[in-house]
Amino acid sequence: MKKKDAEVVILCGGMGTRMKEETEYRPKPMVEIGGKPIIWHIIRHYSQFGFDRFILALGYKGDQIREYFSGDGNVVCVETGLKTLKGGRIKRLEPFIQGEHFHLTYGDGLSDVDIGRLEAFHRKHGKICTVTAVRPPSRFGEMVIKGSKVKEFEEKPQLSTGHINGGYFVFKREIFDYLTPSKDCDFEFGPLQKLSRKGQMMAYRHYGYWQCMDTVRDAEYLNKLWKSGAAPWKTWKR
Repeated sequence: MKKKDAEVVILCGGMGTRMKEETEYRPKPMVEIGGKPIIWHIIRHYSQFGFDRFILALGYKGDQIREYFSGDGNVVCVETGLKTLKGGRIKRLEPFIQGEHFHLTYGDGLSDVDIGRLEAFHRKHGKICTVTAVRPPSRFGEMVIKGSKVKEFEEKPQLSTGHINGGYFVFKREIFDYLTPSKDCDFEFGPLQKLSRKGQMMAYRHYGYWQCMDTVRDAEYLNKLWKSGAAPWKTWKR
């Protein structure tokens, strides 16, 4: 597989309050699925598409993540603040992004999305942002899409149907113009909404597997799939 020239940013700083039974002792990306932290699975998925430079935005209990990847030259761990919102975390990573495009995802979601096709779609349309759109249960946020253009972006409304933000973004570095390094700079509320209003956000529809790990029950379910040998996100050979 030819190596990609784009970095992959993984947001790892949240406190994971809905999984307190697990996250009291470890950061959410270090919760294990099949004996490996969920972030290992995410990195392994990107790696099969040729990505070999990962930038992790650390926060809550980030020392555990840093220790786990110590000695791994492909992983750069960056402290972005304990309570910094996601937009501020991403902005603080700007000096570490070398290319004109980069990928970004959350440290708690698994999917079999084809990252190669996702990137090709992004580079073809030329807009600032591509978001992977999925259709799980309506307890998540919603996006309104016309053609492939995101017309509205709402994060986790009380009632929702249709496509949601599944993570697995690709950005042009112009995204940094919409962010500040302030700990109060959000990501979904504000910056992504502005991009959608300006016609700078496009949706890559993914109809395959997608699952976020919001609760301990989610983690138990993912572990059950892995143990059964039928984990849909395990698309690598070994």
